[in-house]
Amino acid sequence: MTKSVYRRPLSDSAILVSLGDRIDPAVNRRVHALAALIEAAPLSGVIETVPAYVTLLVHFDPLVTDYASVADWVGGLADRAAENVSRTPRRIQVPVRYGGESGPDLGPVAAATGLTPAEVARIHTQTEYTVYMMGFTPGFPYLGRLDPRLVVPRLETPRTLVKAGTVAIAGEQTGIYPLDSPGGWRLIGRTSLRLFDPAAETPFLFAPSDVVRFVAEAVDGA
Repeated sequence: MTKSVYRRPLSDSAILVSLGDRIDPAVNRRVHALAALIEAAPLSGVIETVPAYVTLLVHFDPLVTDYASVADWVGGLADRAAENVSRTPRRIQVPVRYGGESGPDLGPVAAATGLTPAEVARIHTQTEYTVYMMGFTPGFPYLGRLDPRLVVPRLETPRTLVKAGTVAIAGEQTGIYPLDSPGGWRLIGRTSLRLFDPAAETPFLFAPSDVVRFVAEAVDGA
């Protein structure tokens, strides 16, 4: 097992595998490669995996197997994960209308960062983002890394309703809400793209390791 792989029990039925200690596209690709290896030929008793930025959570049935067995098995697969990174990332452009009703936090973000709304939108569109993981709601992509000039904290009090398609930022991340849902990120714009279609053969627009570029259609209030 490589020295960069650390395993620890998270409960009596889960193991957390860490492949690194900082957000890095190469580490994240290994996380998803390891998840793919596990899902391709799971150990008896392994139920599911939950990939994140640098970690992989592995759920197992303690009545079928135990922590030691799963830890040893996952450790062996981790050595092969780097060789299993075979998926070619897609490049996806996301049209966005920034500010106004589409992005009510664009102005406050500009004020907090010492930028103009137009500068916030310009900087946000200049970066190519990696989809590090999916979660929160079906189809929600966690994208990074955000330009340091745009780093702002989450809202102290989350909104009870954020519209589907809303583009938001929080900390070093940016993301897009695929469904109407509560949310505590800063809302800076909205896209017309549909991120989640449960009736489609491929229900999610994004997948981990995809490369995303935002394109400004308009900047209201600039």
